[in-house]
Amino acid sequence: MVLTGHCILSHGFESGPDATKVTALAEAARSQGWTAERPDYTDLDARSDISPYGDVYARIERLLALAREAAERGPVVLAGSSLGAYISGAVSMQVRPAGLFLMAPPIHMGPAPALQAAPVPLSIVHGWDDELIPAAEVVAWAQPRRARLLLVDDNHRLSTHVDASASAFRRLLQSLYNA
Repeated sequence: MVLTGHCILSHGFESGPDATKVTALAEAARSQGWTAERPDYTDLDARSDISPYGDVYARIERLLALAREAAERGPVVLAGSSLGAYISGAVSMQVRPAGLFLMAPPIHMGPAPALQAAPVPLSIVHGWDDELIPAAEVVAWAQPRRARLLLVDDNHRLSTHVDASASAFRRLLQSLYNA
């Protein structure tokens, strides 16, 4: 049986829906027969009056509304980079997706709750040389969740591993066929 559905791909802080990584993930999703959506959070990122990372809770609410709507139509996979990974994890606790894909996920973000993830198929791509989120924190977080973890020779932006990230996302989607 072939499982297809809808992927919601959330960009990182001070990035945008046309960013290289989420664009590559959208193409990977379409290659597997999934539809893809890339919400725009730039208006919320600009809210420096709320926090150094903009309005994180409004980001979560925006993604939650989109995920709930998509879940009414069928399977949903949430994916995100950095702050987009953080909000994808948070939303996964309320709208259980078919899978979760996190790139450079922040395990801790100041006073906000630690990164969460529903117990669903989980893949992570992270840079060994991530200057914002130590790789060891991600490994320790991923281990009890039995996440599929790809550590690459890159920094927080994962800019030299866009293709590897898209391939890892394709593998996650393919693994859902047999789930």
